[in-house]
Amino acid sequence: MVAVTVPADGGWLGILRTATAGLAARLGFPGDKIEDLRIAVDEACAMLLVLTPTDGDLTCRFEIGAETLTAAVSAPLREGANLPDPSSFAWRVIRGLTADASAGQVNGVATIRLTAALHK
Repeated sequence: MVAVTVPADGGWLGILRTATAGLAARLGFPGDKIEDLRIAVDEACAMLLVLTPTDGDLTCRFEIGAETLTAAVSAPLREGANLPDPSSFAWRVIRGLTADASAGQVNGVATIRLTAALHK
């Protein structure tokens, strides 16, 4: 597992996009799948940024499988904040770019999990 944590500020998202693309490339993902996962991670981060306190952090944990790469993006939620409805446009984009996508909240922390498959 590889984990990267950055401040919850849009100016830091480039680090998470670069880490995503670098890991996917290192694992042999083709260019189009690398770009799809990079965009999906960016979209997940954008979803979380509007729900996170300004002093919060975004953490992206990468899990490397035999033929998959999963990025789990987590952030604390502001009081009363909830993830967007699963039928929202952002979720449609994420589901179209990944083999699997899910989200959950535990103890005030939201996590969006995105999985890309090497051969799908």
